[in-house]
Amino acid sequence: MDLEFNKNEDLLKQLTFQLRQKLQRVALGGGEKRIAAHKAKGKLTARERIAYLLDEGRDQVEVAAFAGEGMYQAEGGCPSGGVVVVIGYVKGRQCVVVANDATVKAGAWFPITAKKNLRAQEISIENKLPIIYLVDSAGVFLPMQDEIFPDKEHFGRMFRNNAVMSSMGIVQLAAIMGPCVAGGAYLPIMSDEAMIVDGTGSVFLAGSYLVKSAIGETIDNETLGGASTHSELSGVTDYKFKDDAECLDHIRNIFDKMGELPKAGFNRAAAALPALEQKEIYGTLPSDRAKPYDMMDIINRLIDNSEFEPYKDLYGQTLICGLARIDGWAVGIVANQRKIVKSKKTGMQMGGVIYSDSADKAARFIMNCNQKRIPLVFLHDVSGFMVGSQSEHGGIIKDGAKMVNAMANSVVPKFTVIIGNSYGAGNYAMCGKAYDPRLIVAWPTAQLAVMSGAAAANTLLQIQVATLKAKGEVITPEAEKELLDRIKARYEEQLSPYYAAARLWVDAIIDPLETRKVISMGIEAANHAPIEKAYNVGVIQV
Repeated sequence: MDLEFNKNEDLLKQLTFQLRQKLQRVALGGGEKRIAAHKAKGKLTARERIAYLLDEGRDQVEVAAFAGEGMYQAEGGCPSGGVVVVIGYVKGRQCVVVANDATVKAGAWFPITAKKNLRAQEISIENKLPIIYLVDSAGVFLPMQDEIFPDKEHFGRMFRNNAVMSSMGIVQLAAIMGPCVAGGAYLPIMSDEAMIVDGTGSVFLAGSYLVKSAIGETIDNETLGGASTHSELSGVTDYKFKDDAECLDHIRNIFDKMGELPKAGFNRAAAALPALEQKEIYGTLPSDRAKPYDMMDIINRLIDNSEFEPYKDLYGQTLICGLARIDGWAVGIVANQRKIVKSKKTGMQMGGVIYSDSADKAARFIMNCNQKRIPLVFLHDVSGFMVGSQSEHGGIIKDGAKMVNAMANSVVPKFTVIIGNSYGAGNYAMCGKAYDPRLIVAWPTAQLAVMSGAAAANTLLQIQVATLKAKGEVITPEAEKELLDRIKARYEEQLSPYYAAARLWVDAIIDPLETRKVISMGIEAANHAPIEKAYNVGVIQV
């Protein structure tokens, strides 16, 4: 019996169980009472609509399930950002589905709702995937209108995207399955085709109360902008249906007749499972995040046949670079090696740290993958770049910049999995959210921050103690410890992957065993978008 393995396994399985519980809670949206009230109107819930629409039994990836988690408490919260986004398949064709959850504040838009909707459109645009909008929303959440209405990344950007996506030839279908109010009325009508459900769907720039207030006209919402009005009188909508199911069936029929477009042509062979048992990942990843381990033990449980072709494996060893397949797709993997390694040039090197030689190697490898049109997968467990006089004199900033440049300018799709630490500039170099990964996901063991909790807490403590002493205050050891504990608790909360997921710094938190599926579906999506831009890294310091 391996006690260390069992300890690791128990912790990661516990974290994964907690993840499933949190996802079940989020799936309830506004709660069981609001779900019952919603269904009493003859409507399916957002998740029921998506389940009905997507091909049964096919894989799917939910994006940003934890958007808004722990946010907007004064307003009653906004579970999942009030909108459900899923990458799945309709009639065998991969697509993005966006469904307003009317059980959450009547589907009203919070700031995080806009950010999540824009992320869904970004996924559609980058991968040229068809997108389906299932609209059921009361519009902007008025008490927060200043945080959602006028800026570039706010509500109005969606309609700009509708227009741009249409010009790009990206299929957009919209089903009006509830209210569709004010500026939000443009979203379905700027789509290629708009469907409306009789009796529940409505679309208008101003509802009956505002019409009465603005021009004195008395009219009910159904006459103003219901299904009959827009299907028979105004011509705003293209199809009218008796219920949600009939409407969703029609969307499936449209998808069944769509033609194929050119593909990017990423290499795919017959898929194979890893030769090593995938579930052993639970016991392989140390429960103590400071403890060294061999990242190859993780990689070999993620890749087909556990077959890995290393690149410069004896040089720059704190970064693992090499070629493999995941679910048949050829990938270039860049991963942080967490065990201590020995360099013939500089001696012992700490795992999880990027040194000059490893940054130099990774830059070359990333450029090679672009040359060969091989998608990139980044596996994070990184503390940052090496610091100190030896590292600075050796040009770590120059070599780190070289890696960031090669990665940032990549034209092949990039996918990021945060396994453990993702600190500081290490997050940037390993393709964090700021560097446009097609998908970025985290394991429940992930932490994202500018530095580790202990390092940050001690740094912040020194600053605060110095400030207090400058004011003439005496700080006792007991008071200093209390201050440190308070700082550390606040910072540790911000390190959580759920904190990151709430703010869409990652697209999802996943069970480690879902990693292959997420990467495979991500590359399949990216394969819909041929590479049109030449790879050019610009000026690199050598």
